[in-house]
Amino acid sequence: MTEYTRRFRQLATNVVHAGAPHPHIEGAVVSPIFQSANYLMADEAAYDEVRYLRLSNSPSHLSLQARLSVIESGEAALVTASGMAAITAAILAHARTGDHLLTQRTLYGGSQSFLDRDGPRFGLSYTAVDASHPESWGEALRPETRIFYLETISNPLMEVGDLRAAVEFCHRNRLVSIIDNTFATPVNFRPLEHGFDVVVHSATKYLNGHSDIVAGAVVGSAASVARVRDLLLHLGGSADPHSCFLFERGLKTLALRVERQNDNALRLAEFLSRRAEVKTVHYPGLATDPSHRFAADLFAGFGGMLSFSTGDVRRSEEFLDRVRIPLHAASLGGTESLVVRPARSSHLGQTPEEREALGIGDDLIRVSVGIEHIDELVDDFGRALSGE
Repeated sequence: MTEYTRRFRQLATNVVHAGAPHPHIEGAVVSPIFQSANYLMADEAAYDEVRYLRLSNSPSHLSLQARLSVIESGEAALVTASGMAAITAAILAHARTGDHLLTQRTLYGGSQSFLDRDGPRFGLSYTAVDASHPESWGEALRPETRIFYLETISNPLMEVGDLRAAVEFCHRNRLVSIIDNTFATPVNFRPLEHGFDVVVHSATKYLNGHSDIVAGAVVGSAASVARVRDLLLHLGGSADPHSCFLFERGLKTLALRVERQNDNALRLAEFLSRRAEVKTVHYPGLATDPSHRFAADLFAGFGGMLSFSTGDVRRSEEFLDRVRIPLHAASLGGTESLVVRPARSSHLGQTPEEREALGIGDDLIRVSVGIEHIDELVDDFGRALSGE
């Protein structure tokens, strides 16, 4: 009988070996792709024990899910077809019609659109709060409040809330705490170790790290993940075996990639903060950043994401045209650096007024810092800012 129970002491070892099949299947060092929709029947006692691809229980899924649960310090994990599948399934699995959520003020555009447009159709309402001011959260509570939904590092302003206070608040008020840990990754922060209930990821980003799949993940207690899995069986958001293969391959270098991206992003943020052409830099690793006190308290690193404003949309567009190393493209978390204006990508679905109210100016540039040599990145940004 194949087991997926391997685990080690250090994260850098676990991203390579945790959950690997034992014994190795036919002696293969790399787990093969199990491109089969169905499997021979055995002694199944429940529906979700039937071996079927939509039930996320192929060998491709089982090994990856075991590894994810280990590196995020959870009891169980579920891989999904996309980050949005993970986010929406996690919320809907823990909410019922008529429930109310608390969310932080700035969220990824897809999550925001789901809450605004689809939430009411499911009978859900929400109130956005400032994640850095816990003294204000009680005012937003209702008798029907069930969930507090947060992002470890917000998109695109890189805000870090008072996460310790959020856990205490949820425990005190019997709320389910769900946190999107995509930007921080388990290399920098593992929310379950600090008391959060459910962690979600867009694995398209750092966990895969090579910009070649779309996938998501949910990690938490066995009971929480089971609730999400039961819902996902009906929604059909299962990941395909080839995506699982690429996801597991990318995960093996997660620690190396993120450590380099942490270093590169801090160096680049410090450089940008000294440039006269830059109005504001958003990066929690900067001592002057409003989120630094929370991030420094909890994180092992400050992540590979930053954003900055030039004060003028035209200047921002000219910068995007001039840079040579970063690619002008949406998404993030790959080995290559990417630059984009959120007003034209992740938050395009919001009106200029809605974005401005959140502090997301149309001149804001978001940078996903890759693993290139930092000296060349800094030189390239400096040249583009100077208009060369």
